[in-house]
Amino acid sequence: MTLLQVSDLVKTFGAGEAETRVLRGLNLTLKTAELAALLGPSGSGKSTLLTILGTLMRPTSGAHTMLGVDLTRADDRALTEFRNRHIGFVFQFHNLLPDFTALENVIFPTAVREGRESAAARTRGAELLVRMGLKDRIQFPTANLSGGQKQRVAVARALMNRPELVLADEPTGNLDRASAGQVMDLIAEINRDEGTTFLISTHDEKIAALCRRQIVVGDGVVTG
Repeated sequence: MTLLQVSDLVKTFGAGEAETRVLRGLNLTLKTAELAALLGPSGSGKSTLLTILGTLMRPTSGAHTMLGVDLTRADDRALTEFRNRHIGFVFQFHNLLPDFTALENVIFPTAVREGRESAAARTRGAELLVRMGLKDRIQFPTANLSGGQKQRVAVARALMNRPELVLADEPTGNLDRASAGQVMDLIAEINRDEGTTFLISTHDEKIAALCRRQIVVGDGVVTG
């Protein structure tokens, strides 16, 4: 089943002589429960595409639908609500709050949405951290965690609201090979068990090989 589709996607920055077209009529479809790698050289448009798919940036033109919703027509408030409910993010730099515990970081998206920290959210967050192999780190400030542990907390946070889509931008870029493998194993497990779709931007061919689909972007379009 189709989860997300973009058609003739164009993104231009600047104007006149300073105009730069980063996306040049890009087309892409993602299906439910896909585990896909997004590949391409620096400057190919990968990060811009992820930002648009995550509804954090609007395209200059083109169509963008997800779960049957036309996101190009949605206002900012609707996009924020849609993003919070349906999309999770994992970044190369985990962007955790260092003075918060692992659990507080994980439940943060739900606390923002609900305006409070509920017992149900704490239970869900703790269950995710246990699944990430962090049972003994639930109440640790994230400043005291290793790089691999921090990234596993970031994956748990991305899954907190049970999103249909998780966008990951170089999620293993700052990790050693062993830690990167642990994070990818967890992503594959969640993808298999819960049917969450993952789109993972990476320059690492070994990481890409762990995904069932490889999507190559070059010069602002999908080339493979």
